[in-house]
Amino acid sequence: MFDLPITSHFIFLIVQVVVIIIASFILVKIFNRLVRVAEEKIKVQRGRLANIQRFFQLIVYSVAIILVLWIFEIDVTGLVAGLGIGALIIGFALKDIIENWVSGLLIISAKTYRTGDVIRVENLTGVVTDISLRTTKLKTYDRNEIIIPNSMLLQQNIINLTGGKKETVASIISYIDYVFDIEKAKKAIESVLRNHPNVVVDEKKRREIRFVVRSKEWTTEIESLFWINAPENEEFIKSKITELIKKKFEEENILPPIPGFMRREFLESKN
Repeated sequence: MFDLPITSHFIFLIVQVVVIIIASFILVKIFNRLVRVAEEKIKVQRGRLANIQRFFQLIVYSVAIILVLWIFEIDVTGLVAGLGIGALIIGFALKDIIENWVSGLLIISAKTYRTGDVIRVENLTGVVTDISLRTTKLKTYDRNEIIIPNSMLLQQNIINLTGGKKETVASIISYIDYVFDIEKAKKAIESVLRNHPNVVVDEKKRREIRFVVRSKEWTTEIESLFWINAPENEEFIKSKITELIKKKFEEENILPPIPGFMRREFLESKN
């Protein structure tokens, strides 16, 4: 192949092999460095992208071995073909895993949500406790831990209820009989909300208490919209506030929808 003495030819081959090995190590080292920079930039825990590093190392070292064999004039056609078929089989077998990896990268790099955020996926709402390349872990309000594949998450509509902040909007619906004063009921609800430690009221930050009133036959429906500072405990906070509103209504003599004969007695007592 080369018009060189055998010793020089052998030394040249060794030099080529050494260059390939060194180049492989340099490529892997550069890629690992880029991964570490990416981890710092997108603010993920060190080691989260380890699977991608291993996958890249496998590809680089496999190509290096093939090149070394080719330099020594060893027929690598069968090996390349075998690796191609093997890669195809492995690709089908690891299709879901690779899909989850890609989805995990998209979620992490796009900062769709972070650890500590409260997200809603379909009918499931929970706090994000862990994000890896393959899965996302959610802790629901009933303290169950749900593990969801990242590829499945990207196929659904994800609503980030906190957006990286520790505040979110909550709502409670109260029902009163239509004969009672709506403004009085709203003031009673607002007094409960303003005095609750988990309700945030700050007009400068547009953290306000708002109401939506709906009339339904003999019922007035009052939906209260407000901000809370502990989204992970939303259901417990709403439960406590509901109890306090009920107690406040009793103190103010504001009743829920009542039977017709009781309504007549109430109206007659007012006249």
